[in-house]
Amino acid sequence: MTVQHSLEAQGLSSGYGSVTVVDGIDLALPPGRISVIVGANASGKSTLLKTLARLLPPKAGSVVLDGRRIDELHTKDIARTLGLLPQSPVAPEGIAVADLVGRGRHPHQKLFRSWTADDERAVAQALVETGVAELADRAVDELSGGQRQRVWIAMALAQETEVLLLDEPTTFLDLAHQIEVLDLLTDLNRERGTTVAMVLHDINLAARYADHLFAMRNGRLVASGAPEDVVTADLIRDVFGLEAQVIADPVSGTPLILPIGRHHAHPAAIDAPASAAPATPTGAHA
Repeated sequence: MTVQHSLEAQGLSSGYGSVTVVDGIDLALPPGRISVIVGANASGKSTLLKTLARLLPPKAGSVVLDGRRIDELHTKDIARTLGLLPQSPVAPEGIAVADLVGRGRHPHQKLFRSWTADDERAVAQALVETGVAELADRAVDELSGGQRQRVWIAMALAQETEVLLLDEPTTFLDLAHQIEVLDLLTDLNRERGTTVAMVLHDINLAARYADHLFAMRNGRLVASGAPEDVVTADLIRDVFGLEAQVIADPVSGTPLILPIGRHHAHPAAIDAPASAAPATPTGAHA
């Protein structure tokens, strides 16, 4: 059974140099669930994720993993519990898929310890779970964008962490590959009990796949909770500066945002009151 770890931000502020990007955030990732961080460009989503993963030091406040400040923990201890898939990762030129996935075992390696049966099992399982086992001997730079993304996720799986953070894992992927990646992460969550937290740009996909949403604006957390409680026309206006209607997704029952732009909107849609919540109760994610 997967161990349920807690990861929290307490009064967290962070940024780059003298610039504060994340400003005074308190949040706790629900253990064993899928959380998605949403917000407009430059709202601090990626900076928050990097700070949670200890890639950026806090300017104020702290990140707490299992009740201990993350800056007090040994790097390898963190890496055995917490995995990060950054935005647009780059593989060494010519590296084979199996070798890249095998690098996920580094946190479990001890000085002078050779490759073990546990390492072999973890890599093989990760390749199978992500559907890239047949690509094991291929060079990563020969693969399509969707295949590469699955390989990076396989490396994160091979790390066998109970908490996985992903920064825009669907960026640059076509819609079919976006769904493929999000379905894969849902399988991981349901089958392993892994706590997943990711940044997504597509608010409709975020509402469909998230158990819990965190909405950010200008470096601050402005709303959090279940998608059906968070995603309203008022929130979309407040966070994204966009007029929209919110209805129930006919496929999943989760909130579906219908943007209202300056063109191509039926007059009845513009005159109709914006929905504050889905018209029907949400069901299981599709």
